[in-house]
Amino acid sequence: MTKHKRPLSPHLQVYRLPLTGLISITHRITGVFLSLGLLLCVYLFVAIAAGEAQYNNMQVFMAQPLCRLVYWGFIFALFFHLSHGVRHLLWDMGGTFERTMLNRYAIYELIATVLLFLIAFIIL
Repeated sequence: MTKHKRPLSPHLQVYRLPLTGLISITHRITGVFLSLGLLLCVYLFVAIAAGEAQYNNMQVFMAQPLCRLVYWGFIFALFFHLSHGVRHLLWDMGGTFERTMLNRYAIYELIATVLLFLIAFIIL
């Protein structure tokens, strides 16, 4: 019996995740990011309830570059999560499970996410 020096299972250096797998992982990550972003929404509501001085302090804090980056990341995550949710609704209707359609809808999802984000960036 000869011993082979190759790996028994795919490793990250060899295996390339399909686009649908990458999008699925990203969908989960954006879900966590949205949950954490809701803490900022709670902070906003607490600042509003605490009065004008606290609200002004919150606005100064949220004007920091890192906070603005988190804010726009939250918006991007929201649009990505929304687009992927629509894709899941299409799956629930029972179609689009062929490999070519899966990849095509994944690309549509990414395009929709970027377009929605750009529209929000222009408007806001």
